[in-house]
Amino acid sequence: MPPATVSPADEAPGERLAVAAELLALLRDTTTEPRSDAQLEALTLAVAADLPVLLCGEPGIGKTAALTQLAEELDLPLTTVVASVHEPSDFAGLPVVGADPAAQGVPMAPPDWAVRLARAGRGLLFLDELSTAPPAVQAALLRLVLERRVGALRLPPGIRIVAAANPRSSAADGWELSPPLANRFVHLQWTHDHDVVVRGLGGTWPRTVLPRLHPERLPQAVTFARRAVCGLLSARPALVHRLPGNEARRGGPWPSPRSWDMALRLTAFATAAGTSREVLSMLVRGTVGDGPGLELLASLDRMDLPDPEALLADPAAAVLPERGDLRQAVLDGVVEAVRGRPERSRWDAAWALLVRALETGPPDLVVVPASTLAALRREDWDVPAAIERLAGAVAVSRRADQAGLAAATGRDR
Repeated sequence: MPPATVSPADEAPGERLAVAAELLALLRDTTTEPRSDAQLEALTLAVAADLPVLLCGEPGIGKTAALTQLAEELDLPLTTVVASVHEPSDFAGLPVVGADPAAQGVPMAPPDWAVRLARAGRGLLFLDELSTAPPAVQAALLRLVLERRVGALRLPPGIRIVAAANPRSSAADGWELSPPLANRFVHLQWTHDHDVVVRGLGGTWPRTVLPRLHPERLPQAVTFARRAVCGLLSARPALVHRLPGNEARRGGPWPSPRSWDMALRLTAFATAAGTSREVLSMLVRGTVGDGPGLELLASLDRMDLPDPEALLADPAAAVLPERGDLRQAVLDGVVEAVRGRPERSRWDAAWALLVRALETGPPDLVVVPASTLAALRREDWDVPAAIERLAGAVAVSRRADQAGLAAATGRDR
């Protein structure tokens, strides 16, 4: 006899839901793969540095999904708290009156999610929808984000904090972040990558990998970061603290002693991990703002430049940077070193270095250093033969500048 069949009408509702659950399980069955992703690398590095991170981006681009995947890859329990649906007392603590308040005071009891985190000793606290939290709630979050305190409870060191926010224009009844709260975060602009989305919807998402810090680099990384930040702030004291005048910019990254300390820490971590310039740029600009962050990056570039004294000691073996702005900075530094200690041998070595720069790079970069170096000549110093090789390049460069100026003047008429 043929096997009995069950008609759709005979299926129980529970059986249909079971089939639906099976289909949902298949849809959720995805894998991950190693893939270079600057956003994820910047996020994991900031989490490793134990700094609060704020993911800023439009709704629906995967901020929550990225945090969920990060928690899975780092094997950290994830606790999500939607800031906008909580009262200030949920973060500042609820007063609990004891037997003798006059003698014992009134402690501030923490909420259940904070107690669970403290008991676990480790975890990822995700503060979602931060831009929809009213000012009173933002004020209550200040101690949580900076001091890791919720009421009378102090969260253990193993707790990392990441928040997410939408732009005010696309948030549900959105608010700008208050300056004190904004200044406590590393702001990462979160955007979607078309290729990542398409491949992810196909079942394969990029894998979050905790950066590997090389133990042998740690002392040098700390020294390098301190030299970079302190050197920049010594030369640009106005950058130590600069509160933006615009309300929207106050809700983003801006320079203060607190945010410079975070930038220093991130620079040390990025150096120890050997991360790319793109990732470091995202981190420092997300901490102190675009302008100061770019100045710090330029300062880091200059720190990697060769020592002018080493170049003057052996100009024939000099290795000059390929990038034009860095090469120009090196040549200018050599000329300034000769100006600081003018000696015939150093003057001749500088000319030899300019010839090497002419042979290995654009000739226009030697024009200004050559003119300045020529002005440093003493009466009893003979003109070196190297000047003849440079004279033609300087003359051609100047004629090209004059021709360009004449052409531009003719167009303006």
